[in-house]
Amino acid sequence: MNIEIVRGIMLPFLGTTLGASCVMFMKKEMNPMVQKAMTGFASGVMVAASIWSLLIPALEGSEELGHFMFFPAVIGFWVGMLFLLLLDHMIPHLHMNSEEAEGPKKNWKKTTMLMLAVTLHNIPEGMAVGVVYAGWAIGNGQITMMGTLALSLGIAIQNFPEGAIISMPLKEEGFSKPKAFLFGTLSGIVEPVSAIITVLLSEWILPMLPYLLSLAAGAMMYVVVEELIPEMSEGEHSNLGTILFALGFTLMLTLDVSLG
Repeated sequence: MNIEIVRGIMLPFLGTTLGASCVMFMKKEMNPMVQKAMTGFASGVMVAASIWSLLIPALEGSEELGHFMFFPAVIGFWVGMLFLLLLDHMIPHLHMNSEEAEGPKKNWKKTTMLMLAVTLHNIPEGMAVGVVYAGWAIGNGQITMMGTLALSLGIAIQNFPEGAIISMPLKEEGFSKPKAFLFGTLSGIVEPVSAIITVLLSEWILPMLPYLLSLAAGAMMYVVVEELIPEMSEGEHSNLGTILFALGFTLMLTLDVSLG
């Protein structure tokens, strides 16, 4: 596997690891406003990445369909949304600041279900990185090396607060700092694993690339709408999450356009 691909795939995981390391030197629990800001920022990055790094290349890759070039993007987007909806109902998980778990009823520890929620969240991000690198590897003209790097870097930036958001509550639950750091880091391992599998299958996915790009976009949008935006808005009213959403969105837009 190309070394540039390996580096790009591991970049988002590095972001999660650095974020999880916050638990090693932060003494107090995370301020709710900081958590809202981080969640809003992550939402903005994911929405922008879904549009510029995934949906637009999916449309450009379907231009031969003429007036029906929207078809692969629409179908793929819906498949991605329904795929995450299915996983949401199949996997027991607990969202941040929630006491009631979603999915099948299991007598599992709160920390286990928090980890599963983050893993569920990370699946579409790993899919997105894997699909764009697979598209670049097979020579798709709509996907450039710098464009794939922009997506990896954008997801790495939004994974930093994600790693902190999972490791800090684990410490508050009674985990030691090293153990909370380890679990926070491992919450992101699904991203490089799913990305590597996608790249290894790249030569078989060329005909399906527009569908797969939009599938990853649909899955990411599901996470934003179903999980991140409600978490950003709960509790005392604040515009901080909205402002950070705009910051994350424009940062990802800038990265994609300037590097792509």
